[in-house]
Amino acid sequence: MSPVHWYKGQALFKELGRREFLKELALLGGLVLATSFLPACLRKEAPLKKTTVPAAAKESNMTGKTQLTRISLVRTRDRAEGVRKAIDLLGANPVKGRAVALKPNFNTADPAPGSTHNDTLRSLVLSLQEMGASSITLAERSGPPNTRDVMESKGIFPLAKELGIEVVNLQELGPEGWVHVKPGDSHWQNGFHFARIYLEAEAIVQTCCLKTHGYGGHFTLSLKNTVGMVPRTGYPYMGELHSSRYQRQMIAEMNTAYNPGLVVLDGVEAFVDGGPDKGKRVNAEVILAGTDRVAIDAVGVAILRLFGTTPEVSKGPIFGQEQIARAAELGLGVSSPEQIQLVADGPESEEFAGKVREILLKG
Repeated sequence: MSPVHWYKGQALFKELGRREFLKELALLGGLVLATSFLPACLRKEAPLKKTTVPAAAKESNMTGKTQLTRISLVRTRDRAEGVRKAIDLLGANPVKGRAVALKPNFNTADPAPGSTHNDTLRSLVLSLQEMGASSITLAERSGPPNTRDVMESKGIFPLAKELGIEVVNLQELGPEGWVHVKPGDSHWQNGFHFARIYLEAEAIVQTCCLKTHGYGGHFTLSLKNTVGMVPRTGYPYMGELHSSRYQRQMIAEMNTAYNPGLVVLDGVEAFVDGGPDKGKRVNAEVILAGTDRVAIDAVGVAILRLFGTTPEVSKGPIFGQEQIARAAELGLGVSSPEQIQLVADGPESEEFAGKVREILLKG
């Protein structure tokens, strides 16, 4: 049985019940009791609240009246070791006993940071298995290249077989593999379709790269990695996104559809100009991990600035960057640099983290 048919079989048995449930919610007009069963993005009649705090943010540490989110930072060129250390430093286990949907960055098959490095992917999967994940399903779509071609070029299918995980090619899913999401407060004309596997996952883990984006996003870290959860073919969303003056805000708004349990950023190598597939490469030699997408992206932008980057990424306060500002406004994570607690694994990492903190606190 192919991975795609495996996933369809798992999803179809819930289809009728879910449709009827959503129909009833629409008829009832969004009763308060019902809202506890749905992600905020599916409450079609209720605008997103700026004070909404995702579950991941609620689990952050508290110091006085300031809510902190922990971002671990490991300075290394060894991806396998760096991923393990970064996850260990967080001191949390969001996947134990849960079926995990894993989102890498396979926009193309270009070498890291053009796409997720296989060493990063392997180390992350092994770590999740050691943490007690009941199953792991990697789900992704590429673009513009064909997703299956990208996965084959990167050797993902034999790697998945070796690691004992499933692979779902989102590009090959039929209509039943997608759910229409319409945020109440959005620059999207009529919402967007979102991969059902992520909406129904018990835990979501994302791994992203550290790079700039030369086609309007300005940078592509954790928030923009979410674009791969929305279909590219058969729907108008990529055209709408890339032609809009509000592209960066719309990227943030895609993220209202889900909450990740864990985000790992591979910044061993980075693009400080160009991207997402090719660009000016630097050896940033860093791995980040956290549960807060806004904090991950803020730290990532600070690191890009540390190495010298584009005028767009360098301009103004980090929390004034449109992707980050809109995500913070929607309650997807922290809203200021003071809420980010950088945790390093040793003297070299702490020295680097100190430079990143300084850049963060400037804005």
